[in-house]
Amino acid sequence: MERVYNFSAGPAALPLEVLKIAQAEMLNFNHSGMSIMELSHRSSTYMAVIEGAEADLRKLMNIPDTYAVLFMQGGASAQFSMVPLNLMSQYKKGLYINTGVWSQKAIKEAKRYGEVAVIASSEDKNFSYIPDMKDLNVPKDADYLHITSNNTIEGTRFTSLPKTSLPIISDMSSFILSEEMNIEDYACIYAGAQKNIGPAGVAIVIIRKDLLGKEMPITPVLYNYKVTMDEGSMYNTPPTYSIYMAGLVFKWLLQKGGVSAMQKINEAKAAILYDFLESSAMFSCPVVKADRSLMNVPFASPTEEIDAKFIKQATAKGLTNLKGHRLVGGMRASIYNAMPTEGVQALVDFMSAFEKENG
Repeated sequence: MERVYNFSAGPAALPLEVLKIAQAEMLNFNHSGMSIMELSHRSSTYMAVIEGAEADLRKLMNIPDTYAVLFMQGGASAQFSMVPLNLMSQYKKGLYINTGVWSQKAIKEAKRYGEVAVIASSEDKNFSYIPDMKDLNVPKDADYLHITSNNTIEGTRFTSLPKTSLPIISDMSSFILSEEMNIEDYACIYAGAQKNIGPAGVAIVIIRKDLLGKEMPITPVLYNYKVTMDEGSMYNTPPTYSIYMAGLVFKWLLQKGGVSAMQKINEAKAAILYDFLESSAMFSCPVVKADRSLMNVPFASPTEEIDAKFIKQATAKGLTNLKGHRLVGGMRASIYNAMPTEGVQALVDFMSAFEKENG
């Protein structure tokens, strides 16, 4: 069977070039006589892998030495606990902006460890927009402000940050490496790998070193950011294969010209799809234009019956995983870095043909 265009929100498409390298190295990595999955994580051969991955990520994101880069397990969802456990140090209070399902989960988890104040929300309009950041009143009596930079399910993204002296924490799971950003605007960012980084199994945490060492006494050792940094992300056996694959993706991105080059490609890909949706008489996108994600594009037809027919026929054409999230319905195209422009154009061509046949 030929490879399909995979529009899944995660685990998501990986670059074909990366998969071919992994395939070629599967049985004998770097003349070791064994698979990367069989290597000791403390061997010099594997240490070169994880250290190289960190160095390449630092290069891609211009991460200064004042920040630690951690490879952790548990996905981004484990970070919903790790953030308050490690950072609710002075006021025992976190501020949150509620922009969708994942921020709601982060809020719920943070309440287990301290006080949570939701200072802005877009729930009133089904999370179809990002609250205005210009005049947002951000209290000072809190340990941090948490945002979800890109909302995978709802298809929105932050294009500006609130003005505050508080440490800004961001869940960037479906945003990281998609467009340029200033790392120093944030105190901590975290991301599950299975969208723009690599296969599921590892989460990346990038955190200012001066925030470390203030964790709650109840913090499990595997959730302790400082321990993770001090042990080089190897307090226990890390997800070695996922880190190896992430490293291959980082090298692929560098070869493509880095994040700035990917941003231009991503903007062009998103424009192809959004421009069609704007002109379509059948399909529509519920998200406010100014807040639309470059990575996750929700859309729908007038009825659930047409949605179901569209998804079935699209799948038969090799355009897969377009069914929307169960909480939103409709369709959703996730067009991460690894999705080629040709895949987005193929989707739009099919949507146009489907509309003519069913309009």
